[in-house]
Amino acid sequence: MRILEGKKEFHKMIRHAQNIFIVGHQDLDLDALGCALGMYEMLKNKNKHCYLVTNDKKNELGVEKVLAEVRNQLNIISTSQIAEYFHPISRKNLLLILDTNKKNLLPDETLDEQFDHVIVIDHHDESDNSVTKGLIIIDPDASSTCEMVTELIDSTRAILDPIVSTTLLAGIVLDTNNFILKTTAKTYYTAYNLTRLGADPKKVQYLLKQDLKQYIERQKTITNVKVLNQNIALAVGSSELIYRREDLAKIADTLLLFNKIEASFVIGQTGKKTIGISARSMGEIPIQDILEPLGGGGDNYNAACKIEDSTLEKVEQSLKRELQKQRNENE
Repeated sequence: MRILEGKKEFHKMIRHAQNIFIVGHQDLDLDALGCALGMYEMLKNKNKHCYLVTNDKKNELGVEKVLAEVRNQLNIISTSQIAEYFHPISRKNLLLILDTNKKNLLPDETLDEQFDHVIVIDHHDESDNSVTKGLIIIDPDASSTCEMVTELIDSTRAILDPIVSTTLLAGIVLDTNNFILKTTAKTYYTAYNLTRLGADPKKVQYLLKQDLKQYIERQKTITNVKVLNQNIALAVGSSELIYRREDLAKIADTLLLFNKIEASFVIGQTGKKTIGISARSMGEIPIQDILEPLGGGGDNYNAACKIEDSTLEKVEQSLKRELQKQRNENE
């Protein structure tokens, strides 16, 4: 469903709600944060009590830069605090899920069960683990959830704070890999609208700037890349390093720039007992289908996976098996 097709029902549900809890996926990125800030500001202007819900202890660099500017303007709570802020009349509480539709990617898998009224706005494909409750607005053709939310905001003629419009634009730039993937005329028009609403392209680049030391470490990972089936790049990080999800994603983005590479997968330790996989595709190789059996999600351009209590070697072998299954199905 395109965002404007659900606009009437969206506003109806918002009208009846008073306390609105806005949540993105675990490990917020600029797309999740940007659309959350856009919704927060639009709903706050409608005199709603808004809360940004996250359990993240650490944030990627761009997200932390934004939060440093806006944290004092937001009500940020954890999932364990939600009950403290519930309106006594249950129908006046609303959960707004952004940039994911998968229960296992929420800060709490049971989050939707705590609410009678739920709205999901996302650009990733649905799966067996998707939230099915409430109003579901999912548009896999959209470049990002920031693009969807901006279109909704623009239809209401809302005015945005420049940092909010800038973060929305940064989310689009991030998810399209600088307007390379899933970019349509609507994407460019959305970027134009955000600039008109005060987005600063120079500040977008500031938000997306990388740490030099981390960049050098990522380059070392790229030197160990393997090419599978002549068009899939696979890189495995060092067992001695802990990578941020952001690092794996940027390595995957870089690998996609090389000649003949149609998809990339990057595996690395994201915690002492956690292995992450970040994947990118030009759209022809169904990376979402490949990662879903491993517990991941996303779409056919951008997908990720988090695996607990495993090793780099085991995850690499599991991924290779799924790649082989996919190849066998296409032969």
